[in-house]
Amino acid sequence: METKEKIEFAGLPLAVYREIAAHLRQVTGIEVDLIPQSDQHFDYSQSQISGLCISWTANSNSESRQRVKEILAYYQNRYGV
Repeated sequence: METKEKIEFAGLPLAVYREIAAHLRQVTGIEVDLIPQSDQHFDYSQSQISGLCISWTANSNSESRQRVKEILAYYQNRYGV
């Protein structure tokens, strides 16, 4: 069974979202997609990305979930989001 979760960090630039996604993809049983910004009006103060979609696949386990929590907490602390 696959579970999906949407994660949003307000105001993070595209490069940081890509870094987070690359970091999360190293965790066993985790797939990550970038969700494009859906706002019709371009705003320099907004990110080009609205969030991450994390998919927990059948081969993910509690260790994988804990590792994802640690990675997300690191970026939340680092960027203050």
